[in-house]
Amino acid sequence: MDINQQIKEIKQSFRLMMDGMVATSMRQKGVDYKLNWGATLPRLKAKADEIGKNYDLAIALWKENVRECKILATMIMPADQMLPEVADIWMEQTDAQEIAEQAAFNLYQYLPYAAEKAYTWMASDKELYQLCGFHILSRLFMNGQEPNERGINEFIDQALAALQGDSLMVRKAAMNTMLRFSELGLVYTRLAKSALKQVNLDFL
Repeated sequence: MDINQQIKEIKQSFRLMMDGMVATSMRQKGVDYKLNWGATLPRLKAKADEIGKNYDLAIALWKENVRECKILATMIMPADQMLPEVADIWMEQTDAQEIAEQAAFNLYQYLPYAAEKAYTWMASDKELYQLCGFHILSRLFMNGQEPNERGINEFIDQALAALQGDSLMVRKAAMNTMLRFSELGLVYTRLAKSALKQVNLDFL
């Protein structure tokens, strides 16, 4: 089956998952996609499992300005085949918090160069890039990946800047990542505590 046919069938399957309440609630929160069926994440995950990993299909789905297509693309893209420049293009084309978060959780945290992207994006002046960067690092810390000394300094600097910034979603992501960082061990807990003291925050 050719890709266009596959996309057509996938889009038809979204109609069956349609959830008007989810879609309406998103619109009320100002999340505006050209098309949004309001399909829930577990249903999209089940669809992704049915399709399996598929690079070409993921690329084609991402190009559709449809919420479900973009989320599904992040679920079926094989992380080991995604080139850094493709990840940059996807990030550039991300304009909704939900898509940024889904991409970080479903895909970016598994990229062979995940940490590198996380540090680059965290240091961006764009809100969604920062959000994505913190989410990726948070997952890496959760999986026990310890940063080197330069990584530690860079993370703390960016996190403190974010915690004093205007964006609530970035502040929350930075704080959550700081918590995950502190869970890496005693040394990290101490580092996190003394860093947060600098900005008059405390979480432990």
